[in-house]
Amino acid sequence: MAKLYFRYGAMNCGKTTALIQVAFNYKERGMRVLILKPAVDTKGQDCVLSRLGVRCKVDYLVIPDQDVLELVAEDARRNGPPACVLCDESQFFTARQAEQLFQVTVDLSIPVICYGLRADFMLRGFPGSTRLLELAHTIEEMKTICACGRKATCNGRKINGQFVFEGDQIAIDTVDNVEYQSLCPQCWFREYRAYQARHPKAGPARG
Repeated sequence: MAKLYFRYGAMNCGKTTALIQVAFNYKERGMRVLILKPAVDTKGQDCVLSRLGVRCKVDYLVIPDQDVLELVAEDARRNGPPACVLCDESQFFTARQAEQLFQVTVDLSIPVICYGLRADFMLRGFPGSTRLLELAHTIEEMKTICACGRKATCNGRKINGQFVFEGDQIAIDTVDNVEYQSLCPQCWFREYRAYQARHPKAGPARG
């Protein structure tokens, strides 16, 4: 039975690197894979880009109102069913698109592996990730560490080297003048409370 896998982790845990490795493994065995990425992620343009500097061209950039089930079905009709569908930055899919990826496994019997963040820099779930967590047959955490040495499960957003806790939910690093750092909960709350002390009128970030 084809399954939907959701592999999540904090920034810098190697999600894209793992996707590229999986794609390589399939291709090395003569199998075709389909690589999808939400078009809202403009980093790397039409490629998935690992922080190690490795990149791989995507097959489709998916816009928010696109039917992913139909996209994969049409590709399969033209080129034959792929061995697997690989999705990078899956948190940026809509909740409906997450459901359609689930339908790919059910209706087309094609396995789907999604890589992405579970929550944003304010510890709020992304709609796509939340739906994937609800639907995935298998959920796997990819681990990384905070600068303090603890396990990192949170994402901190920085602007000009300073942590910030206000702004839109989606801001692409290297594109929107922001950077991200993986943090353990203790360090995240330390930075969050320090920010609140400096900005007493600041409210929570709004998506």
